[in-house]
Amino acid sequence: MKTIKRMMDHMYWADGRILDALEASKTKDKDLLKLVRHVAVAERVWLSRLQGKGSAQFSLWEETDDLTALRTMFEDNADQYRVYIEGLEESELDEMVDYANQSGVPFRTSARDILSQVLLHGQYHRGQINRALRSGSAEPVQVDYITFARM
Repeated sequence: MKTIKRMMDHMYWADGRILDALEASKTKDKDLLKLVRHVAVAERVWLSRLQGKGSAQFSLWEETDDLTALRTMFEDNADQYRVYIEGLEESELDEMVDYANQSGVPFRTSARDILSQVLLHGQYHRGQINRALRSGSAEPVQVDYITFARM
């Protein structure tokens, strides 16, 4: 549990750093902003599933240009994940969660694997976002775990 909590703390930190870099870049790149929104919504989708709620109401790939709204979404996600994890016992990490994907296909996955998916999915896309920032002549931001761990 300690490792998952620490990795989640890294995710919250990295999400904030990416948003800071996007704000500093003043980007208007619609595809890049859509990707950032995708990360925020995917975090929310998985949290909803962990909470035993549906996720069909969430659209994973919509355009946005509102970084303030995205920051609020990431902060709300972090707050809700903290509450969820604080209420979770170590033994519950291996309990199975029944849910349907966005197309309605049913799945059954452990809470541990869902949390791992959330962590790895975000890290993958933050790398893509940093690459896009660099390609657009903006400064990418350091979001490696080791940078977080050294603080």
